[in-house]
Amino acid sequence: MTKSQNPFSNPTAIASYADDTPRKVPGLADLHRMVMLLLSESAPHAARILVVGAGGGMELKAMAEAQPEWVFTGVDPAAAMLDLARDNIAPFSDRIELIEGTVDATPSGPYDGAVCLLTLHFLDESERLRTLREIRGRLKPGARLVVAHHSVASAGAERWLARSMAFANRSGVDWATAKASAAGMVGRLPLLSPADEEALLSHAGFSDVELFYAAFSFRGWVATASH
Repeated sequence: MTKSQNPFSNPTAIASYADDTPRKVPGLADLHRMVMLLLSESAPHAARILVVGAGGGMELKAMAEAQPEWVFTGVDPAAAMLDLARDNIAPFSDRIELIEGTVDATPSGPYDGAVCLLTLHFLDESERLRTLREIRGRLKPGARLVVAHHSVASAGAERWLARSMAFANRSGVDWATAKASAAGMVGRLPLLSPADEEALLSHAGFSDVELFYAAFSFRGWVATASH
């Protein structure tokens, strides 16, 4: 399952993305700042950064504002989401290249860092591993990758996803609806446990895999491209 198939070919989802995503993801603006800081620890002053699943442009805008010398390549398979990104990053367009497609469509690099937010939970395990390996192949040894998405163990998946759904509903707490939405997500998304996520990162050629973000069903890791 690709990002363009679920749900970013839906015009309603695309139109509401900019408003809905900060409501759904706890501390999204802070997550973007943490991502920038984690990359900046090892990236050079004028870093080249690869952003996979860049549709919408939120993380691109946040990093471009914070790091005026960085240049970016953003890739996403959904053309309509890239249109949103173009609007969002307009003041920084001279430093950002947007590409329609998957990571395979991006230049070989090498990049000084990479980001993949709210994307990998749409990919099954084999496609997720392939994507991570493609990212690793475009990074300089020692460069950082930062990822964040839904990740829950199967035994508690519906419970934690329901909590995330309840968090997103700012009009009130409706546990019945939250639980129904969570059950649908379990059937729709190829979710992996945190342990399996960390193993995939290692298998893809990353070391020093560390959890830095946890918020209900969301998890985020930073990892280093092995030498």
